[in-house]
Amino acid sequence: MTNSVLCAVDVSNDDDDIRVIQAAARLAELDEAQLDVIAVLPDFGMSQVSAFFNEGHHAKMVAQAKSHLNELVTKALGADQNAKVRHVIATGRVYDEVLSLAEKSSASLIVVGAHKADLADYLLGPNAARIVRHAKCSVYVVR
Repeated sequence: MTNSVLCAVDVSNDDDDIRVIQAAARLAELDEAQLDVIAVLPDFGMSQVSAFFNEGHHAKMVAQAKSHLNELVTKALGADQNAKVRHVIATGRVYDEVLSLAEKSSASLIVVGAHKADLADYLLGPNAARIVRHAKCSVYVVR
C-alpha cells in the first residue's frame, strides 16, 4: 500500500492543473493512499530583495496561495473529496520543496504536470525534469 501520493501544482496556472490533480486523486484512490497537494511560492532569494516588499507580504502571498489551492482542488475533485486532501504551501525552489516533502511524508509517488514545454526544455519543464531525475520514489508525469 502507498503511504501518500504527492501532487505538485502551480496555483498561478489557473485551471491548467485540474487534470494533474484528478490523475493524482485516481492514483491515490487505487492504493487507498493519502493525497497531498503542494504549491510552492518563490522565495525572495537574497535579503536585499526582500527589503523591497512590505513586512506582511509573504504572509499575504501564503494566504492567497492557500485560497487558490483550495479552490483549485475543489474544482478538480469536489468539496467532499477536497476535505480529505492535505494542502501544503511551501516557499523556495519548486523541485527542492517537492522532493523534501516527498521524503518527509514518505510519499510513494509524486505526480507533476508537464506544462508549457518548448524545445529548450525537451518537452518537460525544468522543475518536472529535476523532480523526475532526483526523486527517491516513482514520478508520474501528466502531459
